[in-house]
Amino acid sequence: MFGSFESGLPEDPRQARRPSARLWLLGVPTTLAWAVVGWSGALGLLDGFRLMSLNRVGSWGADAGPAVSLVLFFSVSITVASSLGFAMLWGGGMSLRGMGIGFRASTLAACLGVAIGGAVAIPSWTPPESVGQRLPFGDGAAEPWTDVDWIVYYEPYLLPGVAGVAALVMIMVLVRAFVTKAEADDRAQALAQTGRQVIGYVSDIQFTNVWVMGNPRFTVHVRFSTESGERTVVTTMITQPLQAPSRGSTVRVTYDPRNPDVVQVDPDPADRAAGGHLGAYLPPMF
Repeated sequence: MFGSFESGLPEDPRQARRPSARLWLLGVPTTLAWAVVGWSGALGLLDGFRLMSLNRVGSWGADAGPAVSLVLFFSVSITVASSLGFAMLWGGGMSLRGMGIGFRASTLAACLGVAIGGAVAIPSWTPPESVGQRLPFGDGAAEPWTDVDWIVYYEPYLLPGVAGVAALVMIMVLVRAFVTKAEADDRAQALAQTGRQVIGYVSDIQFTNVWVMGNPRFTVHVRFSTESGERTVVTTMITQPLQAPSRGSTVRVTYDPRNPDVVQVDPDPADRAAGGHLGAYLPPMF
């Protein structure tokens, strides 16, 4: 039988909703910073490459002054935006699920910001000197545009369009992640309030070779007693190295009396056998 909850590092259930507020507060400046990245990148980098690709290969350097300034502005803005996005990664909370939500939220901010910045930059793109054909170079004849050239030509609209579609997809993914996290938090709080806590025994353990924020994750087989008899569940635990379980160690099991398969397994602070194999569960240095 498999448990329905993953145990992690201790968290205060009353703080379960606070990471969402931090994400929203960080999301606004992060989106604005990525909007600046989209605007300056479009006009400082992509605009010049677009002209060179279409029909101004030999003349881009003549008016490169403003573009050079925008490239510098782009470099500063993408550094700021990336730093804010990294802060959002940790804004979801100090847990594996929270970091996943933070990553999705920072990705949404980046896509939405680039879409906004690219849309604002649309009127400022430099029009090519010839549409549909390349200007003749030297004594050569004019050549018609290929399909790729036409795609490059519509780049001012494709950039915000693709980023906007990606933002819509991330919104749906993020909403689903928030709903899933909220349901999991509600189940955990309900289990903590109405569940029964007993001492269980680890009958088998497998180290998953995965570290979550420097803490090892295990797959454990836990035996515990209920009103209907002894049961065994298989679930995962993320513990601090000093609390790493071992075969025969005790853990705290909180289970739903109506459905004993729904459990939450936490380290037992009174277990003296915990952490006996500390050296095997240290995160890799390289």
